[in-house]
Amino acid sequence: MKSKSQFTRVFDILAYQQSRYPQKRAVNIFSQDKWQATSISQFIEVVDVVSCWLISQGFKKGDMLAIMPELGNLDWLIIDFASQQLGIIVVPIHASSSADELNLILSETNPVMLIVASADLFERTSVAIVNKETPLLCLEPTAKKSFHTAYNHTPNTEEKDILMKFKEEVKPDDILTIMYTSGTSGEPKGTILTHNNMVSNILFTLAAFPLQASKRVMSYLPFSHILERSAGYAYLACGASIYFVRSKDSFLVDFQSAKPYFSTSVPKVLERMYDYLQEQTLAQNWIKRTITNWSLKTAQAYNRDDKKRILLSFKLLFARLFVLNRWRNQLGGKLECMVVGAASLQPEIARMFSAAKIRIREGYGMTEASPLISLNRFSPGLNRFGTVGIPIPALDLQIAEKDEDGVGEIQIKGPNVTQGYFKRPELNKSAFTEDGWFKTGDIGRFVDGRFLQITDRKKDIFKTSAGKYIAPQPLENSLKSSRFILQCLVIGFSRPSVSALIVPNFVLLEEWCQLEGIHWTAPEYMVHNIKVREKFEKEVAFVNKELPNYKQIKDFILLAEEWTEENKLLTTTQKPIRKSLLELNEKALNKLYS
Repeated sequence: MKSKSQFTRVFDILAYQQSRYPQKRAVNIFSQDKWQATSISQFIEVVDVVSCWLISQGFKKGDMLAIMPELGNLDWLIIDFASQQLGIIVVPIHASSSADELNLILSETNPVMLIVASADLFERTSVAIVNKETPLLCLEPTAKKSFHTAYNHTPNTEEKDILMKFKEEVKPDDILTIMYTSGTSGEPKGTILTHNNMVSNILFTLAAFPLQASKRVMSYLPFSHILERSAGYAYLACGASIYFVRSKDSFLVDFQSAKPYFSTSVPKVLERMYDYLQEQTLAQNWIKRTITNWSLKTAQAYNRDDKKRILLSFKLLFARLFVLNRWRNQLGGKLECMVVGAASLQPEIARMFSAAKIRIREGYGMTEASPLISLNRFSPGLNRFGTVGIPIPALDLQIAEKDEDGVGEIQIKGPNVTQGYFKRPELNKSAFTEDGWFKTGDIGRFVDGRFLQITDRKKDIFKTSAGKYIAPQPLENSLKSSRFILQCLVIGFSRPSVSALIVPNFVLLEEWCQLEGIHWTAPEYMVHNIKVREKFEKEVAFVNKELPNYKQIKDFILLAEEWTEENKLLTTTQKPIRKSLLELNEKALNKLYS
């Protein structure tokens, strides 16, 4: 039995919290018009009941249990820990997975059971899966085949004894989970993560995140996201009080009522929040709009120029009074810290939220690293906007094959790094160097000698027909600094020049059209409007003026449909799927270049 003063396996966290922080509000869900709390003692009790139910269903160490969450919630946390205690390997599957992706994962892992989040997912999954013998359960209590029957199980003495035995048999080097990621191209691949991989990352998280016992934290990303799952473990380990968002539609309402201190996020969420606030600005009269725009411009200078710090501090007092405090209040008024990962965040957005006293810290990680690789810290002097921070202490990181600017592929070694991919020996050979470094596939460099900056994905860098190499991500980030550009993809492989696919922010564009007296119809027509086209030509020209000629975006296509997980144009971490977008717009691109 492990000492309660430490944890070497993820499920040891529960005894660790109970010993050090006997939290009365460990986990909270919104039910019957109020937040209902579950204490750590109650949580452990329910976890043990579900473990015994799994034993009664014939589960044993090494079996696979697949789950398909839509958002993080209490049920998933219980299922996860109940499985871990028995040595069952949890296989999260993204709810947006296609039928082909789902069946590939199920055929590779052969799970004893698949549990899905909703009745809708149950219907879609039951039709999609090829192996109809896989038991399929639904989390909804009223479902015909509901997982909630597990909560009514009464453990007998034999099951309790087996549970204690199984707990003792789980070792730190045992597989905790297989997490499937597809990335921006290719079929899903299962990353193997052990208890030791995850625990090493949790211990760093506890040291780096400003988490404290009893502090309220908000969880809303699905547990199929490695960032949210690992953060959930860290929340429990430090004795924080977790609040789960009910749905995507209740996001702001739940933040306002829960009043969290801390949360993790992905850039898209912050971008949408910023867009929402911008929409409110456009609806104001010209006096309020002028004040708001001044406040936003002031916020964008936050932490940018030390020489003007005194003047900026004075201006920020008024910016907060007029605008920025209202932003924070819309998120409950108590939110002080957010860690952002999974994709690049515009530095201007990070500055604006930080100026509103919501300190944004961007990090870098991947499933294969459990997930953190580097992080901007919350301590003074250890944060630099536009970078992903300082590598975590337990990790070795090198920039391989550096060019004259110090840019090269990021490679890592450490206790948090995966041993490889499940049933993919050939992929494992190509993923590691001969001396054991994991090749992340990300291109980066160090700024000021210690802050890591991601410049692109290695596989996304392309060469034009003029022989010039182009890294698309910096150009895409520059384009997205325009509030009128929601999404974009820079292209030009084997083409004579660089161009872009652009999805406008149609909410802001419609407001702009009204102010300019341009008749609004629908996105599919407005992308062809001459004046709208001229507006985006100016936005692109603003970006081009800072670029050498060969990097300049010579032309672009405005698209009427937003890229989402549902239409298979975004990954689960909100990155554009380049291959799919190029195939979908092949005719238009050929016409553009002709």
